[in-house]
Amino acid sequence: MEIYGRVRRAVRVEGRSQRAVAREFGLSRETVRKMLEYAVPPGYQRQQPIKRPKLGPWLGVIDAILADDKQRPVKQRHTAKRIFDRLRDEHRFTGGYTIVKDYVRGEQPGHHTTCGILMHSSLAVTTEGLPLGLAAIKFWSRDKFHGANALKRSINPTRVPIEQKESYLH
Repeated sequence: MEIYGRVRRAVRVEGRSQRAVAREFGLSRETVRKMLEYAVPPGYQRQQPIKRPKLGPWLGVIDAILADDKQRPVKQRHTAKRIFDRLRDEHRFTGGYTIVKDYVRGEQPGHHTTCGILMHSSLAVTTEGLPLGLAAIKFWSRDKFHGANALKRSINPTRVPIEQKESYLH
């Protein structure tokens, strides 16, 4: 991510050519062009579904186990490890645990990040209140928020109004 910002700065702020920047950083010109096009790396989207040659014949068995688990209480559902053990013991599965685990996690509803990106930023200002820019930004994501509704109802005791903060100028 650091190189992303350095490339963008070299072209946009310092005014150097894309070709020279590509040569300096050891990147293709197409990569530099894409870095300039997006403020944040766009990520990767699969064009085709994952091929699972070892797991393919047992996908129906795994799907049946997962479908049956939806009727059970949460504590009684199969883990990926238990599904792997059943495949190996009952169906003579010769593949590895990781491919089973990856498939099971991908099939479970709600496993994907549902909260999006969270951002905390620190704005640097002069004593006159003139903004200088962002001093720090931290991004992260979570799979789930546990107790989100309770947090919404409660008041954070550490939260202090801006007017009461030491850094606030009257």
